[in-house]
Amino acid sequence: MKLYGIPNCSTVKKARAWLEEREIPYEFHDYKKQGVPAELMKTLCKLLGWESIINRNGQTWRKLSDERKASITSATAALALMQENASVIKRPILDRDGQYQVGFSEENYAAFFGE
Repeated sequence: MKLYGIPNCSTVKKARAWLEEREIPYEFHDYKKQGVPAELMKTLCKLLGWESIINRNGQTWRKLSDERKASITSATAALALMQENASVIKRPILDRDGQYQVGFSEENYAAFFGE
């Protein structure tokens, strides 16, 4: 199982704490140090839609120019943006044997792990 994100993100910290409190083992993938896994992002765009992967509520998105925001109209454009700036990706992303959770809430994780 792998958790993708940025270590100083408060939502990622909550997800990691939730997993660790329950002694659920996982590998952490740091976008800043290890890069954005392009194949994973392509898979998620196909499965969930690129719109659900881009964090439009985050500071990184808000700092983009209106022209840049308007240019994100397809999976291809979204993938290019994610490669340019990992902070625009909604996080964390949890991959458990090809089943995915995007974002974190205690309720969703509890359901995902059958609690």
